[in-house]
Amino acid sequence: MRNRYLGVIAVSVSIISIELAWTRIFSAEFWYSFAFLILSLAVMGLGLGALTLRLFPKLNNQNYMGPLLALTGMTAVAGPPLVFLLDLNMGLLFNSPEMLFRFVVAMLLLNSTYFFGGIVLALAFRGSGNKLPKLYMADLISAACGIVLIIIAMNKFTTPVATFLAALPVVLASLVISKKAWKVLPLLLLMAMIVLGYSASDLLKQDREERAPVIYENWDATAKVKVFDYSPDYRGFQIDNAAHSPLYGFDGNWDRPDSLRFEFGIDVSWLLEKQENSCFLSLGAGGGTDVLQALQAGATEVHAVEVIPQINAMMLEGEVCDFTGRIYHDPRVKVVTEDARAYVRRFNNKFDIIYSLSSNTFAALTSGSFALAENYLFTTEAYRDYWNSLSDRGFMMMEHQFYMVRLVTELEEGLKMAGVENPRDHYAIYNLPSMRRKMLLLSKAPLTNEIIQNAFGPLTPERAEDIALLFPAPEGSEENLINRIVDKGWQSQQDRVAVYLSPFNDNRPYVSQMGLWKNFSFDKLEKVLPYEVMGFPLAKMLIVIILGLGVLIIVPLNLLPYVFKGEKLGARPWLYFFFIGLGFMSVEVILIQKYALFIGGSLHSITTVLLTLFLASGIGSRFSDSVSDRTAFAGLILCLVLEIFLFGFLRDASVGLSQVPRMIVSAILIAPLGFFMGMPFPKGGLRVGGLIDWGFAVNGVASVIGATLILLVAFLHGFSAALILSALFYGVSYLLMSDSKSW
Repeated sequence: MRNRYLGVIAVSVSIISIELAWTRIFSAEFWYSFAFLILSLAVMGLGLGALTLRLFPKLNNQNYMGPLLALTGMTAVAGPPLVFLLDLNMGLLFNSPEMLFRFVVAMLLLNSTYFFGGIVLALAFRGSGNKLPKLYMADLISAACGIVLIIIAMNKFTTPVATFLAALPVVLASLVISKKAWKVLPLLLLMAMIVLGYSASDLLKQDREERAPVIYENWDATAKVKVFDYSPDYRGFQIDNAAHSPLYGFDGNWDRPDSLRFEFGIDVSWLLEKQENSCFLSLGAGGGTDVLQALQAGATEVHAVEVIPQINAMMLEGEVCDFTGRIYHDPRVKVVTEDARAYVRRFNNKFDIIYSLSSNTFAALTSGSFALAENYLFTTEAYRDYWNSLSDRGFMMMEHQFYMVRLVTELEEGLKMAGVENPRDHYAIYNLPSMRRKMLLLSKAPLTNEIIQNAFGPLTPERAEDIALLFPAPEGSEENLINRIVDKGWQSQQDRVAVYLSPFNDNRPYVSQMGLWKNFSFDKLEKVLPYEVMGFPLAKMLIVIILGLGVLIIVPLNLLPYVFKGEKLGARPWLYFFFIGLGFMSVEVILIQKYALFIGGSLHSITTVLLTLFLASGIGSRFSDSVSDRTAFAGLILCLVLEIFLFGFLRDASVGLSQVPRMIVSAILIAPLGFFMGMPFPKGGLRVGGLIDWGFAVNGVASVIGATLILLVAFLHGFSAALILSALFYGVSYLLMSDSKSW
């Protein structure tokens, strides 16, 4: 029994650690959508491993646990470097048979880790008898510990090094459990991990032509950050090989003559200088360009909000700090490391200027289950919050390269939500052709023609290539899309455009998922862009592919034991494990995304939700045999109902709290739900006895389907509908269990 516990603990710590580390690796180096596959690979591999144990009974030998742990560690160590050696080009995936083959090989390499780990877990669960609740508790609590440990490792040793360290628990467990001859393999793995760790950063990145010399690079649990050296006076941050933020060289001298003042690509000095003693908020401050501009224009209070801790750390200390003139040490500047939207919600009538310069990236967040989610900066409720946080004389400026047509529809809805009678009197939209961007100007007071014409410098014919007005449209340009959307409504324009115009809200915050299914065609697969701004429904297509693989391939595989000799899992218990798998993964995915708004910051929200969920579920598993079936499922469904209909009000009432108290509130709200979610699996396991490996396999395939299906529901109908469906999954599970005679 000792070996069972040790195997479960080691695999659980390593598997969740590997999932989180790999998500960060593949998000930064490939597509953000690619990272979503990691979650699917994890739960699919675990299920296939358990199924293998059922199909090949000779593997049911506790002496095999040590070698299987070693294989788990070996594939975890070797998988990512081998994937990078394949030199994948995701844009050619659907057009090149060779690239498709490489991709399949990559998936098999990555899946193998979870596959061997799944065999270990199933081997531990099988034959455990009445110890199953305690073993499942060990599984879940160890996963919770793995979350904390891998985040610490990524922050302390960098994400590439942590990727190898994630395999350490299974390697050490293999060393302890394996018989004498088999101890050689984990010892060799330990030496390999030491050797590979020194070159981890080089092994786990794609070869790419950088836009300038890289003078700094660091990769922690939040982001991969580079600093480019463009010139003696100009540098730039790059985040996850996607987003960019400029750094201006500054000597700290504010007494420059006007002729030596900085010139900015988007100049907001006219608005800033119109206000005395202004309070300025930068959403996604990055390299501090917004802050520099605000200070230069005379702002008396500047809030620099940035969600990536290492960027703020560099702006406060070191070479970057000196290069930018130590502007973050100016007494007028308040440096904030927090999600911008979460920060804004804490203030009313505070800011005279709110400025947002492309405050999002195409990078997945820390968990694969979060990889297709958007930030909450651009929802209808976001614009309501921005409006409420502006002073009576306040302005907001928001620039974006891709989303402005969608943002206009959300702005209209948000202002109506805030009680603004004539929203169109309060905003203007500009085109910036030379920068290939568009700019939104929002005013708390109705906009005057003077402000519209001069907000970003005079709108003269000579500047037409730099800036032009889209709304309110000048005479002769009324037919531009933005103006048509405002005048006629987005519904009237939907059939005329290739992207989705419908406003999204906090219950459905998938702002960048702009692709329409009508735009799908096989000829467009020749070169696929990693985002949907041109209308191709990439994210939805990937989800459908994974869902199809689960339904058409993995589900039939889990029916194979019926054609072999041996004890059979009845139809009701098979469906029971299937539906609790759907339910657990559906709730996990949605809660991570839903609580990101309240907690703020991907790392903190994911840590809080998963840690609470796994710890509480582990405790629930421990007591599953002493709580009746009816009580367990009734408590679970009741908690889901409270989450859907009540807890949102409690979170709204707590938005004024700082981040740590918000994390505590979140844990309190999630813990009861997690407690009851830990009960269904061991309850079913105690009933099926030696068939638990099969039940575990069915649970795994259901989790793959649940993670994808629930995102499609959330895309179309929102988080509340997704949680209602999750409650229905658990309701069906109870009905299947309630007839004990059929088990």
